Amino acid sequence: MIFDDIKNIRNYSEVDEKIADFILNLTAMQECGKVFLSEDRLTYANVDEYTTKTLENCKLEAHKKYIDIQILLDGVEELDYINVEGLKVKEAYIPERDIMFFDTPEKVLNRIILETGKFVLLYPHEAHQPQMAYKNIPSKVKKVVVKIPVCHSEPA
Repeated sequence: MIFDDIKNIRNYSEVDEKIADFILNLTAMQECGKVFLSEDRLTYANVDEYTTKTLENCKLEAHKKYIDIQILLDGVEELDYINVEGLKVKEAYIPERDIMFFDTPEKVLNRIILETGKFVLLYPHEAHQPQMAYKNIPSKVKKVVVKIPVCHSEPA
């Protein structure tokens, strides 16, 4: 997991020039929807507006085929993360959606506050619980999730 300022996005090898340019030119005026960032349409961004959720309504998730870069264009939310090793699967992997869900473990998760000007980069071995209401008070946010395919297949 990498948590950093947007201005440093070019420092990470997972982020090519086209992705970095897209991220650095994002504004709160970005239209919602899917934006393809590669000719093969495998690298893309989802832009969405939603109301954050209380902790008990959030799910711990992970992906196998994609690295996530999550960026808030407006608002603030909390995001918990933890290594998937040892987690109990709650909902089996869905290949078409590249997602699986886990039971929230009893051990303390790591938490960041995601706000404008920051990004979090999450690898397939890192389960994360996004969309969490800051201080458990739901609010509207606008978020971009960039999906970057990993170079190798992860085990099922």
